[in-house]
Amino acid sequence: MSTFQTLAGFRDFYPDDCAFRNFIFECFRRSATTFGFEEYDAPILESMELFTAKSGEEIVSQLFNFEDKGGRSVAMRPEMTPSLARMVGVRASTLRRPIKWFSISEMFRYERPQKGRLRSFYQFNADIFGNESSYADAEIILLGIYMLKSFGLTAEDFRVRLSDRQLWTLFIRSHNIGENDVPEVLGIIDKIEREEPSKTVESLDKICRGDGQKIFYDLLEVKTIHSVNDIREFFKKFKNDTFARRIDELAQLLTRVETFGVSDFVTIDFGIVRGLAYYTGFIFEIFERSGQSRALAGGGRYDNLIKRLGYADLPAVGFAIGDVTLGNLLKEKNIVPKLSKNIHCFVVYSTQTETLALRQATMLRGQKINTDYCLDPITFSKQLKMAAQVNAKYAIIFGEEEAKTGHAKVKNMLSTNEIVVEIDRLAEVISR
Repeated sequence: MSTFQTLAGFRDFYPDDCAFRNFIFECFRRSATTFGFEEYDAPILESMELFTAKSGEEIVSQLFNFEDKGGRSVAMRPEMTPSLARMVGVRASTLRRPIKWFSISEMFRYERPQKGRLRSFYQFNADIFGNESSYADAEIILLGIYMLKSFGLTAEDFRVRLSDRQLWTLFIRSHNIGENDVPEVLGIIDKIEREEPSKTVESLDKICRGDGQKIFYDLLEVKTIHSVNDIREFFKKFKNDTFARRIDELAQLLTRVETFGVSDFVTIDFGIVRGLAYYTGFIFEIFERSGQSRALAGGGRYDNLIKRLGYADLPAVGFAIGDVTLGNLLKEKNIVPKLSKNIHCFVVYSTQTETLALRQATMLRGQKINTDYCLDPITFSKQLKMAAQVNAKYAIIFGEEEAKTGHAKVKNMLSTNEIVVEIDRLAEVISR
């Protein structure tokens, strides 16, 4: 008889794996609530049209989609943003602005599993709705930095690469490229580091009527810019006030980042374009700096999405970070804390003291003190060994002599010190 295996791209979470996952979730949640974000969630299953309305028909090949028993075309969510936009759109008129929400949810994408990329993964999302200023963009970036620092990562470990879809769009349009062709050119720029120059030029030629070579070199020049002053100098030749205003907004964003003392984590990098068509302004990706230079997170401004889904227009900015690549990095850096079963005390007893001991265990649990014990009476030494294995802070030993006088021994498993305590005072003593 054949045995069953986990499906490709999916994971089992044994207790140790689950503890590690929960540690990541706790850091996500603590960081978001520290910044004043509220948690939400949405259904795993949505109408497929919700995803195609946001990303186009090409998204279908990446979906776990099917027709349900009611004949509806549905899909398991590949990301949270469409569901979030739907939820905010429905209640936008009643929600206090700015709307600052976060989620930690499971996503599903039908793509080839590889290191750092699975078909099922968890993702943290944080978004701000109802504020169109660059300060909201700065808040999202600051949260991403704060969160990664909370894991013990430093500026030596990761970098925020900041770019701007508006400046890219203005630059592309200045080359006499029509508005309808801008998304395709942005897609070409997004892949420019991964493709041969000749192929990039060929793709640009098809859009630019033979000017692909010139535009290609202009693109490379833009990608070398890494400061506001250099941006001002480069775009000065276009003699366009729109460029100047946008550069001022970028400078404002960087000033806010500097105010919070995290400039060391942020660099201007116009090599970042992000392929998703719905981005409308500042965009960023957070990259691990050593090793494989993997993308840990990404996000940006997407002011038009809620309107595209049929709701009232509302400015929005957000970012997402997955658990897979981040988890791999934390393990490689060996900065994962020791994760225990979180057992506060372990009750040790004999057949003669079983009734008393288990009643006291029930009492401790009733006081919300995490308590465990051996299901079957065995020797005290073996029970104490089990207490050590589950990393219990205290072992409460119900010996026959102590039990006769209404007492128990409390052993500190870290210091090995023992004290004799009245049974009625157990909860008080071990809660100190």
